[in-house]
Amino acid sequence: MQQHTVQTPYVVGEVHFYSAELESGIVLFDTGPPTPEGIAHLQSSVDLARLKYLFITHCHVDHYGLANFILQNSTAEIFIPRRDAIKFQRHAERMVRMSEILNGYGFGEDFTTHFRESVERHKIFPAQPERFQIVEEYTGLDELGISYIPCPGHSQSDLVYLVGEYAVTGDILLRNIFQAPLLDVDFETFKGRFRNYAAYCASIINLARLRGRQIMPGHRQYVQSLDEALLFYVRTLLERSAQLLPLKSLAVNEIINRLFQGRQSDPFYVYLKISEVVFMLDFIENPALLKASLELIGLFDEVSELYSVFA
Repeated sequence: MQQHTVQTPYVVGEVHFYSAELESGIVLFDTGPPTPEGIAHLQSSVDLARLKYLFITHCHVDHYGLANFILQNSTAEIFIPRRDAIKFQRHAERMVRMSEILNGYGFGEDFTTHFRESVERHKIFPAQPERFQIVEEYTGLDELGISYIPCPGHSQSDLVYLVGEYAVTGDILLRNIFQAPLLDVDFETFKGRFRNYAAYCASIINLARLRGRQIMPGHRQYVQSLDEALLFYVRTLLERSAQLLPLKSLAVNEIINRLFQGRQSDPFYVYLKISEVVFMLDFIENPALLKASLELIGLFDEVSELYSVFA
């Protein structure tokens, strides 16, 4: 499997996508961003005439932004996670529900209007692929030698793809990055928000199944080991949650005001911090859920001292 790297205009910096040779042709995992540099790198590094399949780990702009370009310039079949398909199909309703969630956390109509405008400017989600299949509904994966593990947490659609000894992990396992657990409506019910924290605690157990495989991350070239990537994320969660403890009784909008003190006005970046705060408040409310998952995979002792603040 080959790693491809391209610069993005986003805060995250460089992003990776991956290609592998199958008997039937080339398979691609993620695409890179919808930028001139992204297109040039894709065309120079992947033979689109031989590309047969494109699998997306999650539909964020840096990971699937060239899906339509690939559709227009190849005969490849494109596969996206089921919850991302729902997100596209019910986008207008999603934006209404997101505004309701943000209103419930004390953010007024002015903020939610600017947030919707930010999303529509495609900071996260460019256009829906013109045609696609849903990974979870496709019955031909075994024939391709590909399988997947659902690992929601960063988003609710995160999939890890397994190909031989490799695991293509998107944004769920990164080296020294605390990837934002994005606040969103629950795409199954469209009633209330998706519970990222509970999902992440379940995903930790699934991710432990990747031990012994070569992790192919979405950013930062490599991970030293699965355990180190998990422990970095958990330690960061515990450290930041400890800082949040004195503020836990405040409304979310007041917490954000205390944290930023007027220094940040971009609604998208404020939204990222809201997402992080809500995730950590969920942890503070039920730290035992994380402890149980870490104990199950043998990592709790590594963070027990940091965790003791919440016991």
